[in-house]
Amino acid sequence: MRTKYHLHIHYYLYIGVWLLASMLTACKSNKQPVSDAHLAVSGPVGPSFNADSAYRFCEEQCAFGPRTMNSEAHDRCEEWIVKKFKQYGCTVTLQKATLTGYDGTPLKSTNIIASYRPELTSRVLLCAHWDSRPWADNDPDSTNWRKPVMAANDGASGVALMIEMARLLQQIDTLKVGVDFICFDAEDWGKPQWDASETGDDSWALGSQYWAQNTHVKPYNARYGILLDMVGGQGARFYQEGLSKQYAPAIIDKVWAAAKVTGFGSYFPDAEGGYVTDDHQAVNDFAKVPTIDIIPHYPDCQQSSFGPTWHTVNDTMEHIDKQTFKAVGQTVVQVLFSEK
Repeated sequence: MRTKYHLHIHYYLYIGVWLLASMLTACKSNKQPVSDAHLAVSGPVGPSFNADSAYRFCEEQCAFGPRTMNSEAHDRCEEWIVKKFKQYGCTVTLQKATLTGYDGTPLKSTNIIASYRPELTSRVLLCAHWDSRPWADNDPDSTNWRKPVMAANDGASGVALMIEMARLLQQIDTLKVGVDFICFDAEDWGKPQWDASETGDDSWALGSQYWAQNTHVKPYNARYGILLDMVGGQGARFYQEGLSKQYAPAIIDKVWAAAKVTGFGSYFPDAEGGYVTDDHQAVNDFAKVPTIDIIPHYPDCQQSSFGPTWHTVNDTMEHIDKQTFKAVGQTVVQVLFSEK
């Protein structure tokens, strides 16, 4: 598996790799396309997503400090996430494993699975990673490269959005499908840019790789999945990620239609943003759930096409935007409550 960000800073994969992946996916996939009847309905549905609440959940995670693997902050944040999902009526399963980092470090990993109405067989998967990058290796100041990242956006934002969604579902119990919220661990331990060792590219997204090959329910079935990665950043726009279009084009159509219906179409341009190997790849390849990645693309940012704070010490609450939370959160509400 390639690193989360191919060569760590480049956003595009070679076309030859894309063609090969397309052929492999065509051979492996056993999922049927989502029908037009499951696309977002023509008018707004569902409750109002509370961006202030999501912002607070993001802030509370950051209050623990960087949630790097094997740290006290990581353990304390795990307890907090579990408590919040249980508070909002979810059944929580902890999937613990000792995974191996790119440098051989044993990583005490926990995938947190919170299920809304686990008795329902018709389900949707929402997921995000909850660990922090241990090295700010894309920081413009090289003296910061070995400092941990607070990960307000690249980690905490996706989890915050899911917790807020669980809170809403407890209050508005009219959803027709069950939802599995999965917080993947050990996503951001991939080899740092300053390490010149010869290491394979499968050192990223370790938690999702583990879950997708060892699902908590066997067999695991969901209509589709949505990965939420960096969904609270200032100035974010969510272009259509290339692997998502390859794996699950109908879900791209569904989500982008929902954004337009809710009035947030400007946040979801009808344009491609490149290819990202992220947690959704393992979910597609191994769990066989058609899953897309809602992830920002900054085409004009020199620091990184993932935005100026990506893998820097500046990924802090000061750069989290409630309006971005609102745009993504209301879009996901629209998608879920359009399900029949």
